Amino acid sequence: MATVVRLTRMGRNKKPFYRIVVTDSRKRRDGGWIESIGYYNPLTEPEVIKFDAEKLDYWMSVGAKLSARVKRITGK
Repeated sequence: MATVVRLTRMGRNKKPFYRIVVTDSRKRRDGGWIESIGYYNPLTEPEVIKFDAEKLDYWMSVGAKLSARVKRITGK
């Protein structure tokens, strides 16, 4: 299974809120996921980014790829 760490959209219309999740790369953006490791809220000032660095490092060590957006917001 090819795993990827990416964002899944939550919230309502015009008020996006994202979870940082580990999922199978073949699933849809908002499809099922394996584990939620944090969240990202772009609408607050300043933006709120909270994630479990240990879990992110673990998933990267077992071969999970980071999406471009997750790579940018986590600094990995």
